[in-house]
This record gives sequence, structure tokens and C-alpha cells, in this order.
Amino acid sequence: MKKCNEVMTKNPVCCLPGDMVEKVAKSMKRKNIGSIPVIKDKKSQKLVGIVTDRDLAMKIVAAGRDAKSAKVEVVMTRKVVTCLVEDDLQKALDAMSKHQLRRIPIGDKEKKILGIIAQADVATRVNQPEKTAAVVKGISRSK
Repeated sequence: MKKCNEVMTKNPVCCLPGDMVEKVAKSMKRKNIGSIPVIKDKKSQKLVGIVTDRDLAMKIVAAGRDAKSAKVEVVMTRKVVTCLVEDDLQKALDAMSKHQLRRIPIGDKEKKILGIIAQADVATRVNQPEKTAAVVKGISRSK
């Protein structure tokens, strides 16, 4: 079984809690990504949350808020499900299915963000179509 660090996208784009939502949304569009880990500061790279395209749609657009004046800390998810770089990939896949996550941040024991595993990473880096199908099915099921 592969380890998380063999499948993850390394050095993911990150943002700070004080960043404006508009800046983060533009980064998502430019990089063609659906989530951005939120770090305490650039030096420690300690994960404190995650902001997703769904957070932006539901907490900014649908709520009629201004993306230019709203800070990431207002919309980010603070209780982030994560895995460690040395964890077996299966642990990440199980967590993604259980919590219906399309992406899972990967870090070290000090919560420093080192990578992220997205559905696309599983599909393109794990040569096991049945595993990919199981993850997509688990993530997509009705609650």
C-alpha cells in the first residue's frame, strides 16, 4: 500500500486567516483548485483551517456577503480532517469517504501542511480503478 506522501500534491497553495476571500477565490480559479489550506503564518505553515469553493458559494455568495471585505477566517472550516505523510493511503481514502471529503490535507505531527490529496490525485496516481471508484462513491453518497 502506498503512503500519503507518495500520492499527495506537495507544497499546496495556502492562505492566511486574514486574507480576503476575493484573493483566495482568484487563486482557486487561477490554479484550478477547489480548496486552499489555511495556515497560521508563513513561517510555521501550521494548518488552522481549510477554505473550499463550497464555503465561498454558501458563506459568501449565497449569504450576500462581499468577497472583497470578508476575511478567510470567517468562512474557513476550522475542524479539518487530516492525515500524516507517513500514513497509509488507505487511511486517507477511508477518512475521505467517511467524512465525504473531496480533498484531505496531509501534514506532519506538528500540523505543518506538507501536501493535499484530492480525488484527482487518487484517480491519476493510484493505478487501482476500483479504489478510485470506491472513494468517489463514498464521497458522493447521500447523508
